[in-house]
Order: sequence, then C-alpha cells, then structure tokens
Amino acid sequence: MCGIFVSTRVTAPNDTSGYNEETFENLCLHLEERNAARGPDAQNKHTVVIPLSPNFSGSSNDVSQANNSLAVTFYASELRLRGESPIIQPHARNGNVLCWNGEVFEGIEISAQENDGSKIFDLLCTLDTPEQIRDLFSRIEGPYAFAFYHGSSQRLFFARDPLGRRSLLIHKPTRELPFFLLSSVSAGPDSAYNFTELPTDNIFSIDFKYLSAIHEGTILDCFYTALNPICRTPEMPDNACRFAEPGKVNTSIPPDNLPCVESLDRIPEHLQEAVNNLVRNLERSVSLRVSDIPSSRDRQGKARLAVLFSGGIDSTILAYMAHKYIPLNEPIDLLNVGFENPRKIRIQNQGNVGGLPKRNRKGKPPRTVNIVNDKYAAYMVPDRVTGLAELEELRRLCPGRVWNFVEVDVPYLECQAARCSVEALMAPGRTVMDLSLALALYFASRGQGQVRKTPQSNPEPYHSDARVILSGLGSDELLGGYGRHRTVYMSGGWKAVIEELQQEIDRIPTRNLGRDDRVISSHGKETRHPFLSLTLVSFLASLPVHMKMDPRVETGLGDKMLLRLAAYKVGLVEASIRKKRAMQFGSHSARMDGERRGDVELEVV
Repeated sequence: MCGIFVSTRVTAPNDTSGYNEETFENLCLHLEERNAARGPDAQNKHTVVIPLSPNFSGSSNDVSQANNSLAVTFYASELRLRGESPIIQPHARNGNVLCWNGEVFEGIEISAQENDGSKIFDLLCTLDTPEQIRDLFSRIEGPYAFAFYHGSSQRLFFARDPLGRRSLLIHKPTRELPFFLLSSVSAGPDSAYNFTELPTDNIFSIDFKYLSAIHEGTILDCFYTALNPICRTPEMPDNACRFAEPGKVNTSIPPDNLPCVESLDRIPEHLQEAVNNLVRNLERSVSLRVSDIPSSRDRQGKARLAVLFSGGIDSTILAYMAHKYIPLNEPIDLLNVGFENPRKIRIQNQGNVGGLPKRNRKGKPPRTVNIVNDKYAAYMVPDRVTGLAELEELRRLCPGRVWNFVEVDVPYLECQAARCSVEALMAPGRTVMDLSLALALYFASRGQGQVRKTPQSNPEPYHSDARVILSGLGSDELLGGYGRHRTVYMSGGWKAVIEELQQEIDRIPTRNLGRDDRVISSHGKETRHPFLSLTLVSFLASLPVHMKMDPRVETGLGDKMLLRLAAYKVGLVEASIRKKRAMQFGSHSARMDGERRGDVELEVV
C-alpha cells in the first residue's frame, strides 16, 4: 500500500486567481502529507523537467514564457508489504518514473522475496508503445493504481485496476485552477481543486511531447487534446490478457422445472461441482492475499492479519479460510465495531414513539429501561452479538488458534470529534451513507479496542497493528445477496435478475472501493478483498444464475445460496444461515442524529 501524488502547473495564474507559486506549493505539501499517512515506511519525490518549444508563442501568462520548461513532480509513500528489502518510491531509472500502489497476486510470477512494484517497473522499462503498456496491465490480477512516466515518449500513463480496488483521484486543469493533479487521497472538500474518482474503464495517458512542441495558444488550451484514454481490452484479446476486465454474467435462463434447494445440509447433485469449485477458488484467493505478509522482530507474537468481522457469512468464511494459511502460533485479529448511538439508546429506553402515527403519539408514556446507564449494553449492537456467536464457532472449528476478538467501542462524542477527518478522507464521497460506512471502517481499521481472553474475562486494552485487513465486500454483488435481487425477480423473473447481476459487476468500480481504500489506508493499513479477485469474479459470473441464488426460497437460504452451501460444507453451520445486515446498521453507525436517507448529500460546514 502506498500513497501516490503527481502534480504539475499547466499555466501561470492570472492576476485575480490567487494561485501564485507559493499557494500551489502549499497545496502540494498538504496533499503530500495526506499521502504520507498511507505509507509510513518511506516517502520521497522525483521531478521530471520537460523542455518546451523555444519557438512557443503562447499567452504571456503561460509558464513556458518564464521557465521554458514544464516540471512534473512525482511523490510516493511506501507501506512495505512485499519483498525482503526496503523500497523507496518513486522508482526512477533512465528517464522513466513509476509511482505504484498495489499488489500483484496473479499473472506475473513474483516470489516472496521480490517487491511487485520493482518488478512492474523493470517490465515497464522494456516497453515502447502504449499498447504494450496496456497489455502488461491486462495480464495482472490484483488491486492497483499507478502513474508511470515513459521517458523516451514523454508520456504519462495512469490508471486504476478494472474493479477500482485502489483509490486514485484526478483534478484536471481549468483557467481558475491551472494545474494537473493525481492523488490517492484528497484533503477533503476544498475550493482549491475539483477531485473526481479516476474511471476504471481505460488506461489514460498525457502526451507531454505534444504539449512541449506547441507553437501557439496555451498549454492549458491544448491539455485536453494531449489527454487520451486507451481501451483496456486489446483488439485481439487472448488468454494472456484475461485480467483486462471483469467477466460477463452468464445469461442462460434456468429451466421451468428447476427444483428448489430445501436445506443446506444436503447439496443437490447439480450444485456439487459448483460448491466445490467455489471453495477451491475462494481458498486460493484468500491464500494469495494472506501468505507472505512481512513480519519484523519487534512484531513477534502480534497478528499480521486482521479481518473486518461482523459475524456474518462473508467475514466468517474468510476468517476460517485465512486460518489455514497463517501459522497456528500466530493470532488473527477479528475487528468488530460498535457505536454508542443516542438515537438507538433513546428508542430502547422510550420505545420508538417517533415511529408511531402522529395521532397515536400524544400522551404515549415513555418506557423505563435501565440500559441507558449500562455501558456494555450500549455496544451490544447486532454485529457484536453475531460476532461473539461466530467467534465461538471459529474456536470450535480451529482449535489451537488464538482469535483476538477486538471490541472496538466508539463513544458518541469520539465519533463526532472524528467526523471532520473522516469526511475529508471519504471525499469526493459526500452522502449520508458514505459517512455512516466510512465511520465504521475508520474506527474498525484503526483497531483500538479491547479483548477478552475468555467470554467471562474482564476486557483488556488492545491495539491491532496488523497491516493487512481482509474485507468480505463483493459477495453480495456476485452471488445475489441483496434484497433488490429478490424484488427484481418478483417483477421480471430470472431475466431481470441476470440483468441486475450484470449491473452489479458494472457498478463495483464506481461504488465504495475507492472511498474505503482512502479511509482504511489513513491508518497505514491495506484492505484486501478475496471475493473481488478477478479470477473468482469471472468464475462466479460464468455460473448460471440458479447455481448462485434462488429468490423463490426464503431469505437466509436463497440469497447467496451457493456461498451458504459452501459455508455449511466446511463446517460453518451457524454462519451459513445468517441473514444479511448492512455494516452501518449492524454497527449502529447510521442515523445517530435522526432519520435521513442514505443518498442525501451532507451539508457543507
């Protein structure tokens, strides 16, 4: 995990913009500081100076008039999670520069002793054309964002992986804000820039050679001509480029006489192969993401791996599978977050009077419940209850493993105090739902809480400093786990479900992943998503819809049916029947101050 920041002034400011060189430098320093938090092990910068045409006849405001050159600054921070030797970015050699934020899990052979960023840079330095660069990244499976300056062609290439598992924000120059920025994270809502998430459907390039050769107009006028998308998919795709895009959903319609699965304790014959393949593919995805996490002498006896753990089926099966690939003498941290939510506590004490029709509210006496003064009870949120239950199931199935069940309790006042910082991290996300989810991820990944050696023990303070955190995100989209999948079936049948599942895959890059990466990485930690391996995505997409879900049967069986059968098969009986619950409701991070729809924009303070 790393922080990436690339900056260049495209034109000098006019007299009224307020963007003099000092203002721009201060902005860059601020963004460098934000990116430094993502990579606490090392930070560095490298500047490329591109000469401009001596015959340039542009505006008197153009930077080339003063300096006759264009400076592009590359800044990167490093969180060392691959290889034996310390790495300092940006990688620079022979005029080439790479800022790399990612992991390579498939497609290119990288040993445990090698650093994937260094390996990618070595390969990039041998390439000559945009198509060759595009094809290299089409061979890579893993989360990534990068910025690569190709010295011989004077082109800057930049992109995120096809699913958008790593954040990269872009600010394109305007006359009021005359600079180009790429950054893993912003400094929050600010009139100094207009950051948007970089789309994932293309690799992008800026031709600085074209900009350096212009003879009239301004660099700003020509910037958008120099900025070009490169289609990820080769014209003649082959198996070597199988990671250029996610797989497409199988469109075959189930037969009319399809029998329903009646229980999880017996796998129907037509699903046995699919269940076995899911277990094998998911185990492989987990193993690739938890093996070879670096350790150090000062971390002996501490967990290298943590799991965002609600006790639901997704997080539980990931924890169970990770157990197989982490040495038994190492603990695994299970991060379980709960919020002190005044609104929920008020309802528990007084009843949900506000939920009654107005005509029934008048004179309704409040209930008296002693829970308000019970600190422990305030944090017994739904995810805490299921998390504790699944902790016991994991202990039964995995004897000898130390599971650190980290109770991350978040007092209301502490949550409110962190709100501005969290809003800055999640930007450009600005909705009520963005905030409630970001708060849960921020505190859970921080890992500050308490553990109990036994259920009856008093809690002891504990801080999880595991640098790799597993997330179960993606299973609902791929396996039909949302209530809307049942709804579209009721209105449009199997065909509508298939179309909705394809839309789910198409929407993955534009939904939560960039935001989640920015929030969690602020603690110098990295999220990994085993369900979002492109290999696993393609496998699940290729299965007929009726092998993954069955909206004709009840919730807790038909939703994510294939995963439930797999969980039951490996022994996670209790987890296999748990119903879906969104993180913000399971942790009580949502609706602390009242009822607001999740898609409502937050007020600008």
